[in-house]
Amino acid sequence: MGVPGAGADGAASETADVIVVGAGLAGLVAATEIADGGRRVLLLEREGEQELGGQAWWSFGGIFLVDSPEQRRLGIRDSLDLARQDWLGSAAFDSPEDHWPRRWAEAYLQFAAGEKREWLRGLGHRSFPVVGWAERGDGRAEGHGNSVPRFHLTWGTGPGIVEPFVARLAAHRATGRIVLRTRRAVRELLVEGGRVTGVRGDVLAPDATERGIGSTRAVTGEFTHRAAAVLLATGGIGGNEELVRRLWPAELGTMPEQFVHGVPASVDGVGMLAAERAGARWIHRDRMWHYTEGIRNWDPVWRGHGIRILPGPSSLWIDARGRRLPAPAYPGFDTTSTLRHLRTTGHDHSWFVLTRTIIEKEFALSGSEQNPDLTGRDWRQVLGRVKPGAPGPVQAFLDHGEDFLQARSVPELAAKMNALTGEELVDASELEHLIRARDAELRNPYSKDAQLTALRGARKYVGDRLIRTAAPHALLDPQAGPLIAVRLHVLLRKTLGGLETDLGGRVQRAPGAEAGAAADDGTAYRTAALPGLYAAGEASGFGGGGVHGHNALEGTFLGGCLFSGRQAAAGVLADLR
Repeated sequence: MGVPGAGADGAASETADVIVVGAGLAGLVAATEIADGGRRVLLLEREGEQELGGQAWWSFGGIFLVDSPEQRRLGIRDSLDLARQDWLGSAAFDSPEDHWPRRWAEAYLQFAAGEKREWLRGLGHRSFPVVGWAERGDGRAEGHGNSVPRFHLTWGTGPGIVEPFVARLAAHRATGRIVLRTRRAVRELLVEGGRVTGVRGDVLAPDATERGIGSTRAVTGEFTHRAAAVLLATGGIGGNEELVRRLWPAELGTMPEQFVHGVPASVDGVGMLAAERAGARWIHRDRMWHYTEGIRNWDPVWRGHGIRILPGPSSLWIDARGRRLPAPAYPGFDTTSTLRHLRTTGHDHSWFVLTRTIIEKEFALSGSEQNPDLTGRDWRQVLGRVKPGAPGPVQAFLDHGEDFLQARSVPELAAKMNALTGEELVDASELEHLIRARDAELRNPYSKDAQLTALRGARKYVGDRLIRTAAPHALLDPQAGPLIAVRLHVLLRKTLGGLETDLGGRVQRAPGAEAGAAADDGTAYRTAALPGLYAAGEASGFGGGGVHGHNALEGTFLGGCLFSGRQAAAGVLADLR
């Protein structure tokens, strides 16, 4: 059922059953699954071939699994029912537009508790044996957060999750089942008779810059391609500051003026905007997932490059004026509520106050490039994490990072904090009083300080005790010093809303031409597919237009790309029979 169209050079003819736009993780999964099903795929990528895998390549490689052998070996009792309780408590689905996101959430949970692990293992994926406990929650059993550790770190981090699909792509390219065309910037979807029939865009000049570095947008030609199906896997909006600001959620107050970027500028939402112009429905536009523990990369790759700290639970978190953040705004507990609180403080930054002992044990930096031991699958280097001393990348930030300060006393530390911001915001005596009050709570094995109670609870989990949580100690203990303050910025990252899709990845029409369907509350919710158009990955809100709802459980973004890529491919194959 191939449909001819203009070739990559504007002259030669190519034939494809399906056009996949975007060669990030979701696009690679979708393209290779469609090719496995016997269809010919034209895979278009705006960047060069060095960017295969997109943002997944840069990631820490966390995968959300439920009741895995890795969990059971560590004494973690997980179940599909518990995971469902956590997901629904976090998502807080509350609108008719959550019709498809709810169904995607249930399907994804079944996948994460079922075939996901064995499917990945069959492709060569392996997990680090210690399961991480991310996004620990808001303190309510029925509320947001992971009740148990579920963050399965890929052995090889981001590249380790991308490699199997790049290998599958290479095999299909060798047979001609997939044709990859890079430096192809899709700007328009072709719509004929109410159906999406192809794409039109610009051929960009070749650019061999390294991965992540902004490439030239010089145009050398145009292209038009047609196919029976078009699948968008073009990512989210996190690199498009203007669009993020326009869609910033009202419930989070105003967007900060000063922030760091967790993704390159190429993550700009162009695919979602093109789909919307073609009649697609983009729902939950203001749902986003930005981090509050961003630091400026002392050795940046892209403009405004920020790195997220993956903190253990011990650091004292204070706002720009030195006031302690309220529960559940503890390190690693509740991203959205922490961001919501920080946007009420009148300042764009906050601080971790900690000790050398804490930073050596608890600080991990998100990203494949910040974890050369795990990325390089080097067990000898990994074992160095349990030895005294900070990991190499963390030490590099201590040595070179503008946001990292060290001092032997609280007055000295406060003076350095104020000098860095250029404002006398932190009162040294008040900060010392806060620290001494916290330290006094350590004299007994019980405490009214909820963070210290959580810290002691974390130490009961063997994974945290081994490599993620320092033994409780006074911040003013000279043996644990020096004192450290780390200035934290909001880090722009992920898009939680997206193109509304059914469970086959079929993009739904914008209001005006929908068929009726029942919403979860029994009221009418109108939905109908836009024929010929499919979406996967972040462009689809990781499934359904927002599978996470209002909050994410972490480790679910890569998994969302994997699952939505598979589901969209299955939908395409079913429709092309």
